[in-house]
Amino acid sequence: MMRNRFDEQLELLNQELIKMGALCEEAIGASVKALLDGDKTLAEKALAIDREIDQKERDVETLCMRLLMQQQPVARDLRQISSALKMISDMERIGDQAADITEIAQFIGPDETKDLTNINRMAKETIKMVTDAIDSFVKKDLDLARYVVEYDDVVDDLFDQVKADLVQLIKRHHGDGGACLDLLMAAKYFERIGDHAVNIAEWVEYSITGVQKDVID
Repeated sequence: MMRNRFDEQLELLNQELIKMGALCEEAIGASVKALLDGDKTLAEKALAIDREIDQKERDVETLCMRLLMQQQPVARDLRQISSALKMISDMERIGDQAADITEIAQFIGPDETKDLTNINRMAKETIKMVTDAIDSFVKKDLDLARYVVEYDDVVDDLFDQVKADLVQLIKRHHGDGGACLDLLMAAKYFERIGDHAVNIAEWVEYSITGVQKDVID
């Protein structure tokens, strides 16, 4: 009976992580739309999503602590709960960085981003990484977790392409250096979101195998 209750709580933990991951995807989507479309109204929406992510982090943390204190998890369960505690920290940072991108967007005009399709691609690929990382945890899919880690190379390559795009933009339009620096910072935030997705995937690997790797700060 106690184990059945514990399994129900673990399933609730999975569902809460899925919801938190969905909020992260929404936050990234709002940030890239604000950046590329010049939609200034998205700033408040992004901040509201970030607050939801912060609250979800507290909710999941409370649930994890309840599982640890009220139940007697075996080793694998303990790894799953401790991994979830680490993962929500990375998801909270993803929300923060998406909000930071949206703030940068307030100073960027749509004319300055019309040729920067690689930033849009970066956003889509980081959303994919976050989604796959959460799915790998819920499904206990070690192969998918390792795929996310390897996929980070795609986002890193896109970051290099964005830098090259911005160099060309500066060459074509003198005086846009400030905007280009802002765009480079936004691209760096997307790259960091990819790093956090890698961290999540590596915590998934730990929850399954018990082997812990160094995470990216």
